[in-house]
Amino acid sequence: MWNEATQRFIREHRCDDSRDLALHSKTVSEEIDLPWALTQIEGRQTIEKKIPSWFQSDDIIYPSHLALEQCSSEATARYKASLLSGFSFADLTGGFGVDFAFIAPKFKAAYYIERQQALCKIAAHNFKALDLHSAKIENADARDYLQQMRPVDVIFIDPGRRSDIGRKVSAIEDCEPDVTAIQDLLLEKAETVLIKFSPMLAISQALTVLKNVAEVHVVSLENECKELLFMLQKNTGNEARITCVNFSKTGESQEISFSRTEEKECRIEYTSQIEKYLYEPNASILKAGFFKGITRFYPIRKLHPDSHLYTSNKWVADFPGRIFQVESYSSFNKNELKNFLQGIDYANVSIRNFPLSVAALRKKLKIKEGGAIFLFATTLADKKHILLKLTKITSPPTPAPTPTPKSPEGDFASQSLKVPFRGFRGRI
Repeated sequence: MWNEATQRFIREHRCDDSRDLALHSKTVSEEIDLPWALTQIEGRQTIEKKIPSWFQSDDIIYPSHLALEQCSSEATARYKASLLSGFSFADLTGGFGVDFAFIAPKFKAAYYIERQQALCKIAAHNFKALDLHSAKIENADARDYLQQMRPVDVIFIDPGRRSDIGRKVSAIEDCEPDVTAIQDLLLEKAETVLIKFSPMLAISQALTVLKNVAEVHVVSLENECKELLFMLQKNTGNEARITCVNFSKTGESQEISFSRTEEKECRIEYTSQIEKYLYEPNASILKAGFFKGITRFYPIRKLHPDSHLYTSNKWVADFPGRIFQVESYSSFNKNELKNFLQGIDYANVSIRNFPLSVAALRKKLKIKEGGAIFLFATTLADKKHILLKLTKITSPPTPAPTPTPKSPEGDFASQSLKVPFRGFRGRI
């Protein structure tokens, strides 16, 4: 499988479509292990953006597509590594070994545990290629190994999220292994336990069944929630801190932390006034439910308890999410809406706290998806529905907005932007 002819074939066709290569299999020399070569070509193409530092190496061996699909990205693996430290570390669900490879250098002793022998062999090869010579590899089931292992400083575990028939699952008890059944033993064997869960898991539900949760990390890549990380620690008596982090295309990140008590006890006033800019929090913040407390970090106003959209007159450059400039807005009065939509054939349609789906709204508006215009349908504090025409902005507006003076109502009080709007006269 790893002979010179196969290696040469992989190098020569590394940019080609593996499906096209398979169709021409009869023209390939018999000394070439074609199935193996196609797996390597496809694997390398898959990790080009996902694990860019590995993409640069010709020595990495790739597993099946499913193992690659389930592995962490380089950005999220590096983030996990930044959370952990100590002398000894054990990854009980090694898989392709991405998380292990980035976490292991933080420790003097690192143990990779994986029940699939094929993945253990691939890991053994790749760790040498990555100069992880101190890595110790064990072909064992996580639960069996946990029973007999010596205590370590840190355990990492990423329970499998596929059912017996291959369907994706997210509930903790449906994953393999079920960490609720072994969490006492996990904390007996390590001071710190980091667990990776599906982004589909409800954080509140997890906090009710997991013990000793010290931290929760909601990790997104380019505004797509990828991982939920729960850090368990012995003798933790404080409420868990929830950290929301989002990585951009350039690798830069934005982080914000809070506790559920802080969010619950936060008192804010909602507004029905649309100002000059509209803000939509990134996926991590929305997943974590940091809806009210974020107004204490940024000079913005929330439109409605359930809308999760915010507005301000002054451009808040470092807001963790998408920022739009409000061009105009309309009620859903038939005549007003008709005038509002004149000349708009294409738009990016979104909803927040609105009674219609995106598809149903697009059909109602008779607008095709695409273009540079954004239309947001939402509900204001006075419970009236509104449609906003927006332009996405990523750099300071020209000219820069004049800072709004503080008013007696507080630092965040400001005058609303005056844009064409004739009042609400209709309903959906």
